[in-house]
Amino acid sequence: MTPLVFLALSAAGGVGAALRLFTDGVVRSRMKIAYPLGTTIINVAGSFILGLITGAALSHVVAESWHLVIGTGLMGGFTTFSTASFETVRLLQERRWVAALMNGFGMLVLAVLAALAGLAIGGAL
Repeated sequence: MTPLVFLALSAAGGVGAALRLFTDGVVRSRMKIAYPLGTTIINVAGSFILGLITGAALSHVVAESWHLVIGTGLMGGFTTFSTASFETVRLLQERRWVAALMNGFGMLVLAVLAALAGLAIGGAL
């Protein structure tokens, strides 16, 4: 990895984190529900985009440096496993069993399926 790619990857991580905060804020302002929908949308969308860029990189449509910047940097900053875990624990503490199950396992299943779909589409490019 060149120093320029490292700097771009680092900057993209910061942009991804800011984009996550913005996206979650938009979802929360429009959807007044107690379920952490913003985090689910962020993690599923980020998994799809990461799968897409990875598939495109494996097909040599996208350069490996862009795969690192967009996949590892931007999507790494955008998605958030720790927030999803914390929100699941919070739902369990509130005894909201179904919401906790949906948030913990449901998001995992959706994110994996989204990553597989993105990988298939990216690989077909």
